Amino acid sequence: MTKLETQTLVPMFGEHPVELGMVSREEILTFLRRDSTSQKLFAKAFGAGEKAINLNNLIKALVSFERSLISFNSPYDRYRYGGTRTAISASAQRGEKLFHSERLECFHCHGGFNFSDSVKHERLAFTEMAFHNTGLYNIDGKGAYPSNNTEVHEITHQPTDMGRFKAPTLRNIALTAPYMHDGSIATLDEVIEHYRVGGRTLHRGENAGIGRKNPFKSKFISGFEITESEKRVLLAFLHSLTDETFINNPAFSDPHEQ
Repeated sequence: MTKLETQTLVPMFGEHPVELGMVSREEILTFLRRDSTSQKLFAKAFGAGEKAINLNNLIKALVSFERSLISFNSPYDRYRYGGTRTAISASAQRGEKLFHSERLECFHCHGGFNFSDSVKHERLAFTEMAFHNTGLYNIDGKGAYPSNNTEVHEITHQPTDMGRFKAPTLRNIALTAPYMHDGSIATLDEVIEHYRVGGRTLHRGENAGIGRKNPFKSKFISGFEITESEKRVLLAFLHSLTDETFINNPAFSDPHEQ
């Protein structure tokens, strides 16, 4: 999907996985028409009357809001793009160099202005989206991921696509725990450890296995050496990607609490 207008229907009515879990169009419209805050906001945007609360207007409202969610005022942005050399600490600056080093190779998947190789924009030389297996699982010793969690493989059924996911943006990453596509790693420290060893090992449970030996793992997940002081500066860099202006913008707050 390349348009928000198309994608927004998936969480509302999709069944794999169930997100909002709406059974029908009328179910969600009935809910909105009974909600006093929604009545006021739809009237303000689309005109008075119950008919203003319809699926087309709902989609317009959702995607208009989503397109306003631009985070580009973190300390790192002010440092790197705004010319304020003191916007981030000396530790964070060292962490940036480490992040972009060939030793850690973070930038290969989390590069560019949005710290992701899954971003599509008009200046791209080509538009193919990248997917990566990070060695998070290796259940059977042959590369298997949990059966309900195989990503590209679920569509293609090709063995080499097992566990291949898009790399998310790292913007505001310090605020978005837990981590990885399934939330199975709790902290940024643990994420760094996962990549340090070149893939996670689970010693017990139904998903036990040695992730670093996953045969379909990305070539960039090879492991690396890192000292405790280097971990601290890398974390300082990742924390510098938090955009306080964005996360505290009242325009993005819950309208029911205003």
